[in-house]
Amino acid sequence: QVQLVESGGGLVQPGGSLRLSCAARTIFAIDNMGWYRQAPGKQRELVATISRGGNINYADSVKGRFTISRDNSKKMVYLQMNSLKPEDTAVYYCNADTSTRTLWGQGTQVTVSS
Repeated sequence: QVQLVESGGGLVQPGGSLRLSCAARTIFAIDNMGWYRQAPGKQRELVATISRGGNINYADSVKGRFTISRDNSKKMVYLQMNSLKPEDTAVYYCNADTSTRTLWGQGTQVTVSS
């Protein structure tokens, strides 16, 4: 069953912006939600996380450029990405944690041209 669905990826120029969205669908009682990314040939890395209460962590590489937010009533998490760089190019994955399980979306491609 697909429980996390990302959207909003695409092709942008350096310095441009994208807003990613993730719908949790049938997941309930979510604690942390977050965004991870994986470039070809590289390991998946944390981009940003946000707790149910709003505590936020960012990777140093995106701090000041990306903003994570969530709407608990809608079971949505968002990632506003500004000042995009070519090194931000990756598949971005939504993540959700409950007290019993961790779930991942299928990913959405973000490509930042040179």
